[in-house]
Amino acid sequence: MLTDEQVRQFREDGYLVFAALIQGEQLAHYKQVFDELVAAGCKLTEQVPHWTLELDERGEPRAGLLHKIQGVCVVDARVLELAREPAILDRVAVLIGENIDVFGTKFFPKLPNGGTSTGWHQDSFYFGTDTDRIISCGIYLEDSDVENGCLRVVPGSHRMGEIVEHRRNPSRHGSWTKVDESQAVDVVIPAGTVVLFSANLLHGAYDNHSNRTRYSTAWHYMPEDLNPEKFLKGIYEDRHVACKH
Repeated sequence: MLTDEQVRQFREDGYLVFAALIQGEQLAHYKQVFDELVAAGCKLTEQVPHWTLELDERGEPRAGLLHKIQGVCVVDARVLELAREPAILDRVAVLIGENIDVFGTKFFPKLPNGGTSTGWHQDSFYFGTDTDRIISCGIYLEDSDVENGCLRVVPGSHRMGEIVEHRRNPSRHGSWTKVDESQAVDVVIPAGTVVLFSANLLHGAYDNHSNRTRYSTAWHYMPEDLNPEKFLKGIYEDRHVACKH
C-alpha cells in the first residue's frame, strides 16, 4: 500500500498525507457520529471524565464549548471502526508490521471562532518514550485550512534524537513547546484526509478563527508487542486491537 518512495519520504520527513482517503457514505457516516458527540458535549457545563471544555484566560471551563473527547473509542465504539479501516491499517503495517494496536484515541471538534486542539508538541513526550515504532494518525472529517485550524508539522524533526521540553500553559489544555515556525509546513487538506506521522515529529495546529468547524479524530498505532508502561495492554482502557494476522 506504500511505494518505496513513500516509505523513504516518511523516514526522511516524518509524515505522509493521503488526501481524501475516506470518502462518500463512509465519510458522511463518521461525520454524523461526531455531530452527535458535539451535540452532547455542547450541553456540558463542567468537565466530566473523557470530555473537556475550552478554557477561558483564567483556566476555567467555558460551558457549552467542547474542546476534546479523550478516549473517544471508549465513549463511542463506532469510532473504533474508523481506527480499524483497512485502507489506513494496510499503510501503517508497511511501517511497523502487521499485528497492530491502537491507543490514545481522541476527537477535536475545533468549534468556530476560537476552538483549539493542540500547541506544538511531540506525542512521544506524553508517552514517556522515544521509540520510532509508534505511528500517530490524524483523520480530518472536514476541509482543513489555516483559517479553521489546520495541522502544522516541522518536517524531519522526528530525527532530532531527543524529546524536547514541554511546559503547561494554564489557559490551554496540555503541555506544549516552542519551535522555529519558519521551518513549519501548514497541512491544508480536503475532508477525509488521513495523515500518518512519527510520534516523535514536532506538530501542532492553528486555533480556529473561522465560522466553520474543523472536526478531526486522532490516535496512535503501535506493534502489539510494544507495551509502554503508561499504556499497558489489558489495563489501559483506551488500547484496542486494531489488526491481527
